[in-house]
Amino acid sequence: MTTWSQLREVQPVATRMLQNSIVKNRIAHAYLFHGPKGTGKEKASLLFAMRYFCENVEDGSSYPCHECSSCKRIQSGNHPDLHLIKPEGQSIKKDQIGYLQKEYTYTGLESNQKVYILYEAEKMTTNAANRLLKFLEEPSRQTIAILITENMGSVLNTILSRCQRIQFHPLKDHDLYEQFAKTGVPESTARIFAALNIDLNQGEGLSQDSWFAEARRIVIQLIDKVMNPKEEGYLFLHQVWLNHFQERHQQELGIDLLLLWYQDLISYHLDRHHMIVLTDQQDKLEQYQYAISLSEAKTCVYELLQTKRKLAYNVHNTLAMEHLVLQLQR
Repeated sequence: MTTWSQLREVQPVATRMLQNSIVKNRIAHAYLFHGPKGTGKEKASLLFAMRYFCENVEDGSSYPCHECSSCKRIQSGNHPDLHLIKPEGQSIKKDQIGYLQKEYTYTGLESNQKVYILYEAEKMTTNAANRLLKFLEEPSRQTIAILITENMGSVLNTILSRCQRIQFHPLKDHDLYEQFAKTGVPESTARIFAALNIDLNQGEGLSQDSWFAEARRIVIQLIDKVMNPKEEGYLFLHQVWLNHFQERHQQELGIDLLLLWYQDLISYHLDRHHMIVLTDQQDKLEQYQYAISLSEAKTCVYELLQTKRKLAYNVHNTLAMEHLVLQLQR
């Protein structure tokens, strides 16, 4: 479990704001944690909840003990008065917020204190957002709501106005890389995780997952197919790619890995070799810089970003990838 001290190394401003609100007893009834993926929003929300429920907290301290029953149950994900709301499918629905409102009417199982963490708040349906708004307009003194989002612009202004906003800034690639290196993640993999802003826990899991190793191999194979007019990129897409990248988060990661490769090719064209992420692919980058111009590489990056947007708007993965392969095919 991350500590405040560890979080402060990468998010000093957000950490200081949260700790000060605890020490000065100025805890808001609702917070909005906003910022890019992998910047510590979820960790901060759990730390905040842990401190709120901690049974051994010292007066004037913002640090939970990490040892009491409440702290341990939050770490294991089974505290009865901490409720986590996540999207069901592609959205957070009205009934989920209705459940939240219903829970608010009950006394806490162990005290009157309650904490609710709403993940991916930008994915609320209109009905869910309106229901949450009514819910926030009548705050309980001992109840805290924490909304987490990567896209604050997609959250209703009326909801934003009722939350204290805490911004989580993008991590510097070098700082994130150093964190992964300390955990023993291989250098080439650590560079990828840092470039994609993958958080430490997720990265450690991926680095030990054979699925990710295979994903990296398949990405390079697809590039070889589309760069060679004699190869069947379309056939490879259906026989291999689509079978491996099935879930939405896997599809997005596959696109991100392709983006890294083409961004590295652009860096190679511009003689910015120090910016290359996929350092184990330098031979291929040197080979393919003669097959694809700088302008064409930039066009490929544009097509990849468009594909990411299509997936975000629920365009069918197969259709989106078929179009992408046709655009990348040399």
